[in-house]
Amino acid sequence: MPTIAVGSDHAAIAMRQAIATHLAARGIDVIEVGPGVGEKSDYPDQAHLVASAVVRHEADLGILCCGTGIGMSIAANKVAGIRAALVHDPVTARLAAQHNAANVLCLGGRLLAEDYANELVDHWLDTAFEARHQGRLDKIAALESSGA
Repeated sequence: MPTIAVGSDHAAIAMRQAIATHLAARGIDVIEVGPGVGEKSDYPDQAHLVASAVVRHEADLGILCCGTGIGMSIAANKVAGIRAALVHDPVTARLAAQHNAANVLCLGGRLLAEDYANELVDHWLDTAFEARHQGRLDKIAALESSGA
């Protein structure tokens, strides 16, 4: 089973905790990062922690939650090697894995019910990457290394 780093800012603590519990029930090792209840936290800080754990291979995958998921996806995608996907439904969750080999899933804690978020996590985890899309991932990696 993979190890998954799960992080949130203060807007999505409950979602982070629900996802961590759900993953553990699936037998997945979880690294949980983020503030405690009543603490404030800026989403770029948590995005950096989770994304860094993924690129350093301390975690196989990452999941990030903030109010909308938008800030987390923007911040995580600034880390070379990260392909963070903001998803809202089963189709985008599956395609994030199948077409994009997204190694970080981003979710909106103020937009999605926790049970539904767990369903999206399952769709993402249970969908295999289709190798026919590898050429596009190679082009993304080239963009990262171009410095442009």
